[in-house]
Amino acid sequence: MYRKGTMALAVAAALGLPHGATAQTQDELRALREQVRQLDKRVQEAEATAQQAAVQASSRPTGENAMNPAVSVILNGIYSNLSQDPNAFRINGFAPTLGEVGPGVRGLSLGESELALAANIDHNFRGTLIASISPEDGIGVEEGYIQTLALSYGFTIKAGRFFSGVGYQNQIHAHAWDFTDAPLANRVFLGNQLNEDGIQLKWVAPSDLYFDLGLELGRGRQFPAGPAGGRNKNGVGSSTLFAHVGGDLGTSTAWQAGVSYLSTSPQDRTFGNLDSSGNPVNTNSFTGNSRLWVLDGILKWAPNQNPTITHFKLQGEYFRRKEDGNLTFDTTGTAQTGGFASVQSGWYLQGVYQFVPMWRVGYRYDRLNSGTTSLSAPLTAADFPILAAYNPTRHTVMVDWSPSEFSRVRLQAASDKSRSDATDNQVFLQYIVSLGAHGAHKF
Repeated sequence: MYRKGTMALAVAAALGLPHGATAQTQDELRALREQVRQLDKRVQEAEATAQQAAVQASSRPTGENAMNPAVSVILNGIYSNLSQDPNAFRINGFAPTLGEVGPGVRGLSLGESELALAANIDHNFRGTLIASISPEDGIGVEEGYIQTLALSYGFTIKAGRFFSGVGYQNQIHAHAWDFTDAPLANRVFLGNQLNEDGIQLKWVAPSDLYFDLGLELGRGRQFPAGPAGGRNKNGVGSSTLFAHVGGDLGTSTAWQAGVSYLSTSPQDRTFGNLDSSGNPVNTNSFTGNSRLWVLDGILKWAPNQNPTITHFKLQGEYFRRKEDGNLTFDTTGTAQTGGFASVQSGWYLQGVYQFVPMWRVGYRYDRLNSGTTSLSAPLTAADFPILAAYNPTRHTVMVDWSPSEFSRVRLQAASDKSRSDATDNQVFLQYIVSLGAHGAHKF
């Protein structure tokens, strides 16, 4: 384009010369051609310089504004009507876990909101920060990590704080859940939701059938590791292996199945409890080994792969945990330590159906199995009424309305039999709205 413009200028200049110019000598014509050639050369050099500058600018930000991070805010509000006092919430048959495992407070409340920033740092790394803002005005970091962009052969590395790849539900932010709260199994085995400080290596196979394989090494900052905040040690406090396989069934159905394994060695993992007389226990702490297996699966159906009108999603997970070690128990000021071992399991299955645009209905069934628990002298079963054999269950139904991809209003009701002596009838009315750019959610 530049060359054509240069030649056009030269022709125009020639046409504009007086009539006597037709008598120019050959030397003058050669000089004019040389000027045009030099001008064309300078244009080519300018083009090359501009292209090189553009490449450098795309790979290295020249200032804070050059990064242009995507910013989003998630607002979450809840009205809760609970027939049982949430301050006395417990899941019988299971040791109380660390984390937000209860149903929340009664009445109106601002739920946990979210502030997210994400941007490509350069051509090698991407950075993400997601901060959670609690109703009590506390601010915490849900996720904050860097992730590679340029590794070959399907490999990516993530380092920082992130939701662990154990199971399926655990990797999804709460605002993208299909129900207001987490399944009972996630509460008792993962403390509601496990986010770990560590590093994750993931490989996605270059095949038509989706397959991934991942390894996480973490500090063990949360339940089921302990104590809260992580152990004061060098090295690794927890490790996770996971794998997923998935594909399409025809033109309307997609599926994915996964398996994961979480291994950690809690040291002085504390929890609050009441003794057989209903008095608070001075000290409860567990030191030993904790091994958790999770099987997960999801099936999605949408006519002709178009979920905007109708679609159906079936999701489920099975958890099985084995723990063994020593339990320290103190009610009188004199600590007693004895052996402790347990094998426990739990599962949930849920289905969500969008029957017309913007409207969905869903049902979820939760069930836990307290399994086998053994204590050795000087500890006795009477010291731990919370561990008495019991299989909690819960039925949950919901209906929600999403006028756009940025807003959702949900009504949910549940019959929660987590406590062996009472049924908690729960009703939640929730809104979730998104402000700003927000990344795609997990499959």
